[in-house]
Amino acid sequence: MAASIGFYQALGLKLIVESAPHYVRFEFPTPNTGEPDTLSLHEVTEDWTPSSTWPLIYFEVDDLDAYLLELKEHNITPLNPAKTEDWLWREADIFDPSGNTIRLYTAGEHRRFPPWRVD
Repeated sequence: MAASIGFYQALGLKLIVESAPHYVRFEFPTPNTGEPDTLSLHEVTEDWTPSSTWPLIYFEVDDLDAYLLELKEHNITPLNPAKTEDWLWREADIFDPSGNTIRLYTAGEHRRFPPWRVD
C-alpha cells in the first residue's frame, strides 16, 4: 500500500483518507467544472469475498437502493442486502460476468469529506 500511495501521489492525486495498509482514498485534480473524482484502494484478502478474483471495483451511484431496484429488473441481485457501513457509505456488492466483485455505493459528501479527512 505504501508503494501505491507514492505512485498515485506522483500522478498528481491528493491523499484524503489514510487507513493504510487496509484502505486509502485519493482525490483527482479539481476539474474545470464539477467536483473532483476519487480513487479508493482497499486491501483484499482471500476470505473477504466469495470471489477469488481481483480487483474490487467501486461504482458510485446517487441512490443505491433505487439503483438496486433497477438492476433487479435485469436479474442482477446483490450478494447481500445493501448496508450502511461504519465509514458512512451505503454499499452492496455484485459480480460482473467475469466474477469480479463490483461494490456499488452511495457516499454523498462523505466520499470527499469524511469526518476523518486528512487536512
